[in-house]
Amino acid sequence: MAKSRAVLHLVLALVLALGAGVVTLSWLKNAGQKKVEVEQAAPTEKAIDVVVAAAPIKRGEKLTEQFLTVAPYFPQSVPEGGFTDIKDAIGRVAGIGLSPLDPVTENKLLPEGIKAGSLDAFITPGKRAMAVKGNKVLGLSGLVAPGNTVDVLMTVNNPEDPNSRITKTVLENILVIATGQELEKSESGQVSSVDTYTLELTPEESEQLALAATEGTIHFALRNPQDLQQVTTEGADIAKTLGAYRGDVKIAQKETPEEATNVKVEAPSFEAQSIRGTEVETITLQ
Repeated sequence: MAKSRAVLHLVLALVLALGAGVVTLSWLKNAGQKKVEVEQAAPTEKAIDVVVAAAPIKRGEKLTEQFLTVAPYFPQSVPEGGFTDIKDAIGRVAGIGLSPLDPVTENKLLPEGIKAGSLDAFITPGKRAMAVKGNKVLGLSGLVAPGNTVDVLMTVNNPEDPNSRITKTVLENILVIATGQELEKSESGQVSSVDTYTLELTPEESEQLALAATEGTIHFALRNPQDLQQVTTEGADIAKTLGAYRGDVKIAQKETPEEATNVKVEAPSFEAQSIRGTEVETITLQ
């Protein structure tokens, strides 16, 4: 009797084990099918090569193969106007400075046809380049070079007194982008070299420089590029300049504009003693 019970328990255990194995295999099969379906539903996105800077690129510099390389981008991360082939970017001119690994895009380049090194490639957007004729004095004996900043002074007839002239700072902190020489023929037929200076200006500043160069004489004052302080001056005329270092001498101007140029000089008085024998006389000198 006991033997038959043991056999019955053994058979029951085998049946339960077989059932558990069948259930496990069925679950593993279903899980594997679901994994395959998920992988098929979400395929891996293929990266796209985008042209980027391989080295620092300066504004106005021509792009060559040594400056360019490619970097992988996800399709949704590809910048607008980007290049996927280095050949399409070679020969173009950088409109802004690029750091290594910066993507090269159309809006960072100058329009096709602009050559590297040409002056228009170095003009800041919104500004203009304007050249003026000068000489060694205007150029501070060759010390004014591209990259310097200068103030522009204008000397012209004083509108308040046609018989005098006035000098006034009309432009400040102006960038010099080019210097050079050109040949000019004088009225006598002789050909001589004339220094030219090209400045970067706003449209309003271009108008002021054109007027200053046409109506008067201009001078440059070289300044430190880190000095951005704006200084307002009244200008210097003959009366102010001559009265600048007169000690106690004061120049008084009348209130009316018609009499403003008539100056009144108040000279200091001096006392001296004259000694003749035992007589002492005090003399006042004006």
